[in-house]
Amino acid sequence: QVQLVESGGGLVQAGGSLRLSCVASGSIRRIDFMGWYRQAPGKQRELVAGITNGGSTNYADFVRGRFTISTDNAKNTLYLQMNNLKPEDTAVYYCNVLVVPHAYWGQGTQVTASS
Repeated sequence: QVQLVESGGGLVQAGGSLRLSCVASGSIRRIDFMGWYRQAPGKQRELVAGITNGGSTNYADFVRGRFTISTDNAKNTLYLQMNNLKPEDTAVYYCNVLVVPHAYWGQGTQVTASS
């Protein structure tokens, strides 16, 4: 079992920045993938950014150039640096960890960018 605790969400004005953190704990032997997803009201959950255990990253087109995903493996922590936030980035952001074949989710953290 893997437990995930997210933090760092909040309310900012459009153009502002936030950094999300996700700390993983539990029976962690090897993490295959870590990612951030988001879900806005009335919409499906979507991938924002991901990073593999080899360090390869991928970003959704709508955040590329504004958001940066990174990890601190010593602390089992995943980060998402979000710059130039837009009102359309408003959503609940979820941390996801894949330990094949299991997927784990955090409880979510609200991010609101006001216009």
